Amino acid sequence: MKNFKFKINGTEYSVDINEVEGQEISLDVNGTPYKVTVDKELKQKQVVMTTRTAPRVTAAPSGNVQPASASAGTKITTPLPGTILDVFVNVGDTVKAGQTVVLLEAMKMENNIDSDVDGTVKEVKVRKGDSVLEGDVMVVIG
Repeated sequence: MKNFKFKINGTEYSVDINEVEGQEISLDVNGTPYKVTVDKELKQKQVVMTTRTAPRVTAAPSGNVQPASASAGTKITTPLPGTILDVFVNVGDTVKAGQTVVLLEAMKMENNIDSDVDGTVKEVKVRKGDSVLEGDVMVVIG
């Protein structure tokens, strides 16, 4: 079981992640049990907590991938705001689907951002130490 402490809009939350099975997550928020279903199957080390009006779990499996025109390539974007801890690729590098291209710290957790496509790195738009917002383009793969 993993325990996280959050302070959101002045309210403190204690979140215990009890079990992750595929797309189902069993957790307790301030002692209240919840069953959460996410869009994609998660690996336990990639569970990230976010909140809107009530706590919910979202995944940061491999960044958001937004297809662009064939000439522009595939844009790997940030799944949530954070700080770039490391960039593992350079322009011209060949990458495989599933290869980690960026390490992002978000909410005191390290998230591997993986490429979902095979290709050649066309652009690297972030550097170590950069602050990024949700949806910012980090890497373009063609």
